[in-house]
Amino acid sequence: MAIKLMDEANDDDPILSVVNLIDIFLVIIAALLITIVQNPLINPFSQKDVTVIVDVGKPGMEMIIKKGETIEHYKASGEIGTGDGQKAGVAYRMQDGSMIYVPEGKD
Repeated sequence: MAIKLMDEANDDDPILSVVNLIDIFLVIIAALLITIVQNPLINPFSQKDVTVIVDVGKPGMEMIIKKGETIEHYKASGEIGTGDGQKAGVAYRMQDGSMIYVPEGKD
């Protein structure tokens, strides 16, 4: 007398597709958790200071600075060269890459 351990009629069982969906969701959740841990801005366990600059040199430039647990966000106004300042001198870049600052004297 032979005992049949597996039934061939179970190939069309709808529960098997649900189990496969759960496996897919577990893989997606694991990938998202790895992404969160690797991102220095949202990683709660990271003690490093991080500065992120978005759209450098463009009018909509933004800076995000994380120091410890505090996060500061700065956004450029889009206007370049405005403010209540005075020209203090001139800077020159030399051929070797060094910078020289020459202050302007009052006349």
